[in-house]
Amino acid sequence: MINLFKPDMGEEEIQAVSEVIRSGWIGLGPKTAEFEREFSKYVGVKYTVGVNSCTAALDLSLKLLGIKNGDEVILPTMTFVSTAHAVAYNLAYPVFADVNISDRNIDLTDVERKITSRTKAIIPVHYGGRPADLDELRQVAGSIPIIEDAAHACGALYKGRHIGGSGNIACFSFHAVKNLAMGDGGALTTNDQQFIDRAKRLRWLGIDKGTWDRTDVDRSYWWEYAVDEIGLKCHLNDIMAAIGLVQLKKLDKMNERRREIKNIYMKEMKDIEQIVFPIDDDEDHISSWHIFSILCKRRDELSVFLQKKGITTGVHYKPIHLYKCYGNITHLPKAESIFPELLSLPMYPSLDDKEIYFVIELIKEFYKNK
Repeated sequence: MINLFKPDMGEEEIQAVSEVIRSGWIGLGPKTAEFEREFSKYVGVKYTVGVNSCTAALDLSLKLLGIKNGDEVILPTMTFVSTAHAVAYNLAYPVFADVNISDRNIDLTDVERKITSRTKAIIPVHYGGRPADLDELRQVAGSIPIIEDAAHACGALYKGRHIGGSGNIACFSFHAVKNLAMGDGGALTTNDQQFIDRAKRLRWLGIDKGTWDRTDVDRSYWWEYAVDEIGLKCHLNDIMAAIGLVQLKKLDKMNERRREIKNIYMKEMKDIEQIVFPIDDDEDHISSWHIFSILCKRRDELSVFLQKKGITTGVHYKPIHLYKCYGNITHLPKAESIFPELLSLPMYPSLDDKEIYFVIELIKEFYKNK
């Protein structure tokens, strides 16, 4: 079986986890703090707060901005449902924007049409790891806050800077199959000191000091803390952070391998008329290539054909506005037109050349015979 996604882990990660378990401190502790510092350095941002998922990071971001009942938040329809769910968690209204056919990122023309006096935030998603055009979005958004959904984009570059380092709030995923995989986990990055202080409280039930932080205070009052607002329990832990520290050191190399795989796919299948490739990297946009998503004719038949040969594929994503829970009341023509042809091919660093060429030959066989 050739998987669609697969984490790239080895003895270093096993050793890192073993050390944390032996230390006796496996919750929110020193490894989490170390990961937050190292991730901030990597991204080029002042602050990182580790949480248990990108969904939690999005939810916290909206809370930091004071998003409330009746507010509108614009986001692309072609993303994982958690992007919209986080808006709903805060009793706000997700306004779905269409996407570009070439890169599946948010359509800025549609964003501009949908901004109203109730628009309190915009969430661009760096689809598949391809950076959205943040500078152009800022011109469209004006003073409206931008929250980057960078779940796919760990290690991606926009105009020479890592995604997450532009000064916006950015939210990352460290889910089991992401480019930087911890098994689960996420992070919020920002340059705003007040945001990060409040985010650290909100991730730990509103408590103003984590248990590790309280080890540095006067021992006679170590149990004392304040709770000034109601928060969640969604912090990162030291087991996941230890894995993340190892993965962070390997991230650039793993992303480079993803680009090599992308290049093979695009070179070897360029003559298949039934396939349209995603837009390639350019000087301003260096994708992390978390997803390699093509547009192809007879998508469902091809997917079944490959599955029978032991190759897993996926579809990223069904447009969210088509789901029953969001009412299916919006028409977004570009997203709806490409959804029936979307297909994600296997993409992960340990995918070897022999496996890549096996996938390619089967796709050629499918279109040649049919």
